[in-house]
Amino acid sequence: MGMEQESEWNAAQSIKISEDLVAAAKLQLQFLAAVDRNRWLYEDQTLQTAIYRYNSCWLPLLAKHSESRVTNGPLVVPLDCEWVWHCHRLNPVRYKSDCEEFYGRILDNCNVASLVQKISTKETEDIWNSMYPNEPYNINLTLSNKFSKNIDGSANHTKYNLLLAIKRQIPFFYQVSRSHMNTNQYLEAAVARYKGFLHLIKRNKERSITCFCVPTYDIDLIWHTHQLHPASYCKDLMESLGKILEHDDTDQNRGKGQKLDVGFSKTIKQWEELFGLRYWKAGAMYRGNTPSPLAATPFVPKLTGKLVTSYNNKFQKLINLPKTNVTEVVLEIVEVENLPETFKKKVSVLFSKGQPDGSFDVKRKINIQSEFGKKQVATFQCEPTGNLVFELVFDSVKTLGCCCISLYDLVSNLSVEKWLDLVPSSGTVSCDPVRLRVAASCTVPMPAPRVVKIAHASKGLAQVAGGNGNEIIGLQMREMKGTKELVGITKDDETVLGQLTGSEWSLMDSLWTLEAQKMLLTGPQTVKLVPGRKLDYELKHCQRRTHTHSFMTAVEFSAEYPYGRAVALLDVKSGALVVQEAWFVLPGIMLTFIMFNILRKEGNDGESLKEMEFMAEKIVFDAEIAKDILASGGCGSGCGGGCGNMVNSGGCGSGCGGGCGNMVNSGGCGSGCGSGCGGGCGNMVNSGGCGSGCGGGCGNMVNSGGCGSGCGGGCGNMVNSGGCCGGCGGGGGCGGCGGGCGSVMKSGCVENSPCNDEQPMQVAAHA
Repeated sequence: MGMEQESEWNAAQSIKISEDLVAAAKLQLQFLAAVDRNRWLYEDQTLQTAIYRYNSCWLPLLAKHSESRVTNGPLVVPLDCEWVWHCHRLNPVRYKSDCEEFYGRILDNCNVASLVQKISTKETEDIWNSMYPNEPYNINLTLSNKFSKNIDGSANHTKYNLLLAIKRQIPFFYQVSRSHMNTNQYLEAAVARYKGFLHLIKRNKERSITCFCVPTYDIDLIWHTHQLHPASYCKDLMESLGKILEHDDTDQNRGKGQKLDVGFSKTIKQWEELFGLRYWKAGAMYRGNTPSPLAATPFVPKLTGKLVTSYNNKFQKLINLPKTNVTEVVLEIVEVENLPETFKKKVSVLFSKGQPDGSFDVKRKINIQSEFGKKQVATFQCEPTGNLVFELVFDSVKTLGCCCISLYDLVSNLSVEKWLDLVPSSGTVSCDPVRLRVAASCTVPMPAPRVVKIAHASKGLAQVAGGNGNEIIGLQMREMKGTKELVGITKDDETVLGQLTGSEWSLMDSLWTLEAQKMLLTGPQTVKLVPGRKLDYELKHCQRRTHTHSFMTAVEFSAEYPYGRAVALLDVKSGALVVQEAWFVLPGIMLTFIMFNILRKEGNDGESLKEMEFMAEKIVFDAEIAKDILASGGCGSGCGGGCGNMVNSGGCGSGCGGGCGNMVNSGGCGSGCGSGCGGGCGNMVNSGGCGSGCGGGCGNMVNSGGCGSGCGGGCGNMVNSGGCCGGCGGGGGCGGCGGGCGSVMKSGCVENSPCNDEQPMQVAAHA
């Protein structure tokens, strides 16, 4: 950052914001999660009633309260009305004009509380009931499909299409729902970037530059938060920009050359020129389409009343998996200085961990932007310790020198951009050392998933190893007096982990009960094993020939997650298990082992994958849930939860989520997914699909000509399936590796400059 650029950044940070946007952003995330737990608020017919109640009940009550407080405490808005109000305010210009037209002033959220704040609603309900005696304050899931006939139909109604506005906002929560988004450190940095975004728009206005500015999702979260305080937003924006900044969320086409694509590219260029900082931000880029729902109706199981303390006291010691954190890193090599002319255009950079860890243990290649002529971004996960080491190489063979940055410094500040002097490989330092300008950002470190592999031997015996290959525990199925026992074997002891009674397994001293034929695990939590890759593990842009049914997803159902949350992914073929939650490690291992014993025929270790898939599909599920489970229908239209930001036009289509997809080159899957990227990757495909080819580490995609050495490491090792998500193939493109792949990958990923699926958000602003 030069002096002029530093001055611009300081000017941006001087913008006055009247609200505590960090605290308000956390409240917004809490509210969006509550709406997501009540997905009837996503349905057209119930939304029509909610919109009617909003216009006819809530706004008149709010107007009365804003004129003269009708309650001693805050006015508490019903959830359905708050959802409509939320989306109305996200068009700040229209909201202001509607309020002024109907009520003569902006209806602000001062002295108004959300239901998610757990504040007593008694005062609000009393005044609501006095104004609307025939209209309930709260409505529930059994809401009639018809409009309420009890409300005064003469109320003012905005002509703004609130139904479409709500529909446009439904996908937003998925993009900002990862846990790092809800931390003070990340949100404080997001507020600073939001101010930079406003300052950029101000500079464009002063210079008469027209640009459709597109924010990343961290900026967009803060922008939404600011708009939810309409009076403050109008005041702050008039003071800083001289106008109320309109929030345009109507353009959602991410195709190459479309408005979002062009606007995002221009925003990157302008931001980096104005501030000398990188615009791409770890954890803030587009994740791909929202995963397909698992259930059409919510399911909240009855509580068992069992305590987890017995598990912690007696069984936890059996599983000795180290607790580690990971951070997501976005890396760019911006330029090189003092490079001899003979080396120009033939150099690149290899990056690795100084001390490899369980999440990142390989070298990855990335081009230098100034030499290559195009922006290239690497996205990967690693433990937040040690150094990132960079080797400048000539013709991909000769090492010219090395340098490094501290991950501690990176994590402390969430971003680093600096010039690094290379130490020549010869050991001699010239008067003008070659220098690399390295830019990196990262997320706040979060707990890493646990990865285990169950390897079957014979006679019902299996060995369970951690991601590092170290043996954790042995498992054996034994016949005991006409029943079966599941025994855990360590070097010091043998422990009975479960007993089969009839068709049910009693596990861990009856803490858990497993209905084997239904694959239903009940206890402190309720978990169902569902065939295929679901929710965050969902594959997209892949056809069924990628053997997605060799996988099973463990899905937790609870009051907090009534539509299900993926807590683990099992590869039935290889025995690899990726677990997101510590409490599910041992139950997950036992569930996997029992699953193997159900699916595998005794003495037939060579059972084909097709037979395994067929048997998996034959499992009978609890009828209460099974009727609502949706067929995957292939890979859908995006590449899922963790793999999406990195797809290029003409390549992985609209998908490749937040992890695996990060490695795609501008021509499509290009040098990334070569040998297995299926039809969607165009001229990068060597074989018919990524299925057998996304092997040893996602990042390798940039080093090799194909997925063969590409999409594994993290994705492959994660499930040990010989490929990124068991195969990316099919006509949809390489975009497999959806959902959870990104969150547990061990490798780095590289991609080129922004393309249609790299666009980081669904709304933008006119300068």
